[in-house]
Amino acid sequence: MIQQFADWLIYDICGIDATTHLGEALNFFVYDTLKIVILLFVISIIMGIVNAFFPVERLRNFLTSRKLYGMQYLLASLFGAITPFCSCSSIPLFIGFVKGGIPLGVTFSFLITSPLVNEVAVAMFAGTFGWKVTTVYVVSGICLGMIGGYVLGKMKLEKHLSPWVQQMLQMNNIPQEEMETSQSSIIGRLPQIAKEALGIVRGVLLYVIIGIGIGAAIHGYVPSGFFEAYLSGEHWYAVPLAVVLAVPMYANAAGIVPVVQVFVAKGVALGTALAFMMSVVGLSLPEATMLKKVMNMRLIGIFFGTIALFIILLGWLFNMVL
Repeated sequence: MIQQFADWLIYDICGIDATTHLGEALNFFVYDTLKIVILLFVISIIMGIVNAFFPVERLRNFLTSRKLYGMQYLLASLFGAITPFCSCSSIPLFIGFVKGGIPLGVTFSFLITSPLVNEVAVAMFAGTFGWKVTTVYVVSGICLGMIGGYVLGKMKLEKHLSPWVQQMLQMNNIPQEEMETSQSSIIGRLPQIAKEALGIVRGVLLYVIIGIGIGAAIHGYVPSGFFEAYLSGEHWYAVPLAVVLAVPMYANAAGIVPVVQVFVAKGVALGTALAFMMSVVGLSLPEATMLKKVMNMRLIGIFFGTIALFIILLGWLFNMVL
C-alpha cells in the first residue's frame, strides 16, 4: 500500500517519469520515509510500555544489590537495547551508572549496545532488510555489548578514568534509591506513552529525512559499480576499510540505515554494510569528545580499538553466513 501511494504521488500526481534518475530517487524517498516513520512510531510505543514498567533506577538497584556471576553484562546490554539513545546521549546515563557504583565493564556493555540496538534501528531494519537480518543484527549487537564489556572490564581500566570519576568509584556507600511504584495500568498510560513515542519520532525525523535523502540520491544517481569497486565483499580489506571510513562520521540509526540499504543495493556485501553502520552509530568523533570528559585518551583509544576489532570480526562473519 505504501509503495502504491509512492508510485501514485510521484508518477501520477507529480508526473515524473519512472525511468528517470529523479523519478527513481523521489519514489525511493517517499516510500522509505513513510514506511520507516510508521514502523518507528509503532515500535516506540511498544518499547515505551517496556520502559514505563522497568525504569533506570530499578536496573541500577538490581545490579548493585545482587551477585549475578556475569549475567550483569547481558542485563546491561539488554537495557542498552531498549533505551532510545544515540552514542552521545548514552554518555550521561553511562556516567550515572559509574556514579551509582556499577562496575566499569558493565557500564561499557550499556554504552556499546545502546546506540547500536534500539527501537529506531529495529524499526528501520525490519522495514528495510526484513526480520531475519534484523534478528541477526539485534543479537549480534547485544553479544557485542556483552563481550566488549566483559573484555574491557577484565582490563582493569578504572585508573584511566578522570579523577572525579575515580572518586565516585571509591565511594562504596551508595544510597539505594527507592523504586517508584505505580498503580497505573497499561491502558491508563497509553496516551502518555503514545505522546512520548510521537516525541521520539519528531526527534529523529530530521535524521530520517536526511538519511533517506542521501540514500535516495545514491540510489538514483550513483553508478552501480561505484561502491563495489571499493567495498566489495570479495576483498578481505573491505570490512576494515568500511570501519575506518565510518569512524570519522556521525549519525544515529535513523540517518544511516537508508544509506546502508543503498550500499547493499549497489552490491556491497551485507556484512560490510552492517560493519559500516555499527561503526558510524557506535564509534564517532562526537562520542570521543564527550568521553574525554570522563576518560583519558588512552582509555578512549582502548575502547574504540576493541570495539572496532569486534565489529570487523562480525562483518567478516556476516559476509560468510548471510
